[in-house]
Amino acid sequence: MHVKDIMTFPPHTVRADAPLGDAVTLLEDRSFTAVPVVDDSGTLVGMVSEVDVLRRRLAGVATSEAAGRVREAMSGLPLSAWPDADVIDVADAMVNRDAHTVPVVVEEHVVGVVSRSDVLRTVLPTQRAAQREAQRRVDVYADGRHHWPVMVRGTVATVEGAFDDATERAVVEALVRTTMGIDTVRVVEPAG
Repeated sequence: MHVKDIMTFPPHTVRADAPLGDAVTLLEDRSFTAVPVVDDSGTLVGMVSEVDVLRRRLAGVATSEAAGRVREAMSGLPLSAWPDADVIDVADAMVNRDAHTVPVVVEEHVVGVVSRSDVLRTVLPTQRAAQREAQRRVDVYADGRHHWPVMVRGTVATVEGAFDDATERAVVEALVRTTMGIDTVRVVEPAG
């Protein structure tokens, strides 16, 4: 499995010259542990994490906008990955370098983010995670519409809805079947 298969996109980033309060708000609102920091051209220049903000706070600097800019609290260039990297290699690097969040880059621009939770879901897929991922794949194929509901029980997925033709049905079945944690796909089409 490749990083592009599990990364979160589009990524949330914060600019190096933004008020530190913007990063704190993003971390809190999205329950992130860290967020990539980019410059004006969108190039990755670092990471700002909860630990960076706490370290600054413990040093006696407030965490409000008055505390300065993101660049003053961020860590330097982080561990990063490219979209075609193997998830196992990235997981190994995350463990060895104690990284919780890894930006995914193409030509130094952040195109996604992978967290330890994302990696864990691929290693130990839960029924809920499998359902969420299968539904995401089907919705992306349907241009963002929730056209075919997917339910997962154990390792069996049930897809409901009508299809325009056999090809569309086959594509949806393949998207669901290749989701980690799903072994069997049942399709339920409306009668008539």
